[in-house]
Order: sequence, then C-alpha cells, then structure tokens
Amino acid sequence: MGKLFGTDGIRGTANIHPITAETALLVGKTAGYVFGKEAKSKRVIVGKDTRLSGYMLETAVTSGLLSMGMDVFLVGPMPTPAVAHLTRSMAAAAGFMLTASHNPADDNGIKIFGPDGYKLSDALEERIEEMILAGSVASDHIPSDQIGKAYRIEDARGRYIEFAKSSIQNQSLDGLKIVLDCANGAAYFVGPLIFRELGAEVVKMATSPDGHNINAGVGALHPEELGRMVRETGADLGVALDGDADRVIFCDAAGNAVDGDKVMGMCALELKRSGKLAKDTLVVTTMSNLGLHEAMRANGIAVEVTGVGDRQVLERMREDGFNLGGEQSGHVIFGDYATTGDGIVTALHILAMMKKRGATLADLATFMHVYPQRLAGIRVKAKPPLEGLPLLQQELAACHAAFGEAGRTLVRYSGTENRLRLLVECRDAELAEHWIARLTAAAEKEIGA
Repeated sequence: MGKLFGTDGIRGTANIHPITAETALLVGKTAGYVFGKEAKSKRVIVGKDTRLSGYMLETAVTSGLLSMGMDVFLVGPMPTPAVAHLTRSMAAAAGFMLTASHNPADDNGIKIFGPDGYKLSDALEERIEEMILAGSVASDHIPSDQIGKAYRIEDARGRYIEFAKSSIQNQSLDGLKIVLDCANGAAYFVGPLIFRELGAEVVKMATSPDGHNINAGVGALHPEELGRMVRETGADLGVALDGDADRVIFCDAAGNAVDGDKVMGMCALELKRSGKLAKDTLVVTTMSNLGLHEAMRANGIAVEVTGVGDRQVLERMREDGFNLGGEQSGHVIFGDYATTGDGIVTALHILAMMKKRGATLADLATFMHVYPQRLAGIRVKAKPPLEGLPLLQQELAACHAAFGEAGRTLVRYSGTENRLRLLVECRDAELAEHWIARLTAAAEKEIGA
C-alpha cells in the first residue's frame, strides 16, 4: 500500500491511492480503534471542504469509524479551524477534516485532530499508518448492538461563527467594506455571515462551489482578481481565503497584495503594544522575508525560525509558550484562541486593528521593507538528497558567494507534491531574478520530470 501520511495528513489525487474509498475506510477504522481505546469519548467530528470527492471520503471514513463503535458527528462543508474547534469544544475523541487545502479540485486529503484540537503527533500518525499497512485492525470484536451512530450537527455553523467573532470580543466592524474571496471552498457560507454579523459591508466572491471550482483561479493563491474587485467596488480591503480557510492573503484598497509576513508583523506589533505578545516573540518559518526579521528586531520582538509548515510553527509555539506564529503563505496561528491557522480569525484581527487605529491596511503594512524575493517550483521525477546534486550545489555556492550577507537561498522538496521549491532573496531584484533562473535551470537538468 505504501506510505500514507505526509507533512499535513494524507493527500493526493482523488480515487488514486492513497485517496481512495478503501483507504479512507481503513483510516476510519484504525483511528476509531486507537481513539476508542485511549479516549474517554466515543464522539468524532467529521467535516469537509467542497470537493466532489468529499462525499466519497466522508462516507468511507464514517463507515470505518462506526464499525469500531464510534459515534460520528457530521458538520458538512466547514473550515478546517472550525473542525479543530468543534473537536475540542465538544470533548470529542478526534476530528477529521477532508480537504486538500489550496490544491486543485482533483486532489483531496484527510487531516486528523486529536481531542485537544491539535493535529496528531508524528508518532501517533506513524502508529496508525503501521497498523493500516499491517492489516491488524478488524471490527469483528464490536458486537452489532455497539456499532456507532451518525448524526448531523445542525448548529455547527453557528457554533463556529460565535467562536470566531469572540476572538475579537465581537467588536463592531461598521463602516468597513470588504471583498471576501472564499475560493469556492469550505468557508463559502459561514465566511460572509461572520463579517456581516459584525457590521462590515461584504462583497462576496467565489462563494458558489460546484464540486469542481474550488481554488480555480481564486482564493489565497490567486489574489489578482481580488485586487481588481477591491478597486472596482471601492472596498477598504480584500480578504482571500484558501479552500479550507486556514490561510488568508489580503489586498489593500489599491489592490496590492499583503502577504502573511506583513500580517504576522502587524499582529505582533499590535499584541506587543497591548502587552499580550507572549515572551515578545513571533514564530515564523524559513520562508519569511528578511525584512520581517529586521522590522521585528527594530521593535524589540524576537523571531523564532522553524522549518516550513504550519505544523512546525505550532509545535515551536506549544513547546516554548509563544502565542503568535505563522507562514508567509498566510497561515497565521493565534495560540490564545485557536489550535491551527484560521484565515477568518486572522482577517477579523486585521479589521479590528484598522478600526482601532483609524488606519488603512496600506498604512499598517508600512512597518517593514520587503527584500525582493523570487520563488520557483519544478516537478521532479524523484527526491534524491539535495547534497547529492553536484550541479545544483555548485550554483548554490556561487550564489551565496555573490550575495554575501545581503541575501539568501532556500531549496527544499514539497511535503505534499513531487516538486522542488526554490527561493532566492536579496536586496537587488535583478540579481534575484538572475539567480533564481540559474538555480532552476540546474535543478531541471538534474532531476526535472
């Protein structure tokens, strides 16, 4: 069967291993067995985004859980952070979110949360995976009268709406006009309601999912159309969520994109001003711009750096007691409220900050100078150790020599796709363009698919 879990749960093309009904059934059964023995609760929350394949996975996972005596509470299309919140607030044994996040509609995935609302540890994922691969879990020890029941939580949306609004103490957003791009994804229904209930005028965008159009030219990965809509409608800002609404990218009133680095910096400065930034520290990944590091240092805020992935950020936050962290891509984690990135909660904090400061988003974003950064990605036929690629290593050495202390590079494999990702960052945009082209060419020559 092969390895199942990657850096963010199980993910792949729908109806191709591992994203098949058969595998989803086994994941449900095995997770049900593990949590059924160790958790006090027999309840499991199951949510999904708007992909067509979500029906297939939802049914299969639910069947597996029921066969192990677990009771399943279905919430339908809901943001990933909503499933994490409901898992914890309902004292459930686990939560399942069926999503491939920002990936195209043909993909899907399975994320599992523990009873505390956090993603499973590597050790627990490995244990579940080993049991699945060994075929060691059967349901014949569950008598027929102990098979679980499935329910639909009719007020799940309302529960999450109230949780999200409470993160800013239900502060009024009267007078603000936003364009909200829901990526035809999991937040298509609850997203507009949350902002409207607090008084904001909402122009809806990409809120008509059909099972196939999630992330299709819209959402956090495609803010260009959002910027155009902001300008056309005279909105104060644009908010672009991804398919499962755990990340967000903004556009200011002029339509200019405002990424996760600027958002994290704004939030860190605001929390520090109010004395609420734990240990005066922000946690970021290696992808964050050098300009963010400089701005934080200038304002007395330490920056902790982790590997790529919101999971690694969250682990560092929990280990050391920090309460704010995230990624340049738009995952922002407010540890005082949430157990995962939450695009809607992040947007609420930015809007509340604009109201409190009487400032535009562009005004708030002026705190940092952004180093020119160039990104590239190539599809690869394999993932050999990068140190064993002589041409790429030669080019990297030459690049580092050219930059000195005024720039950096980052080369890594994607944890969810057969891709190599490259980043070049330095003070000179033309130099960054030159070196990203050279590094990409070297990688293409050695391992390009």
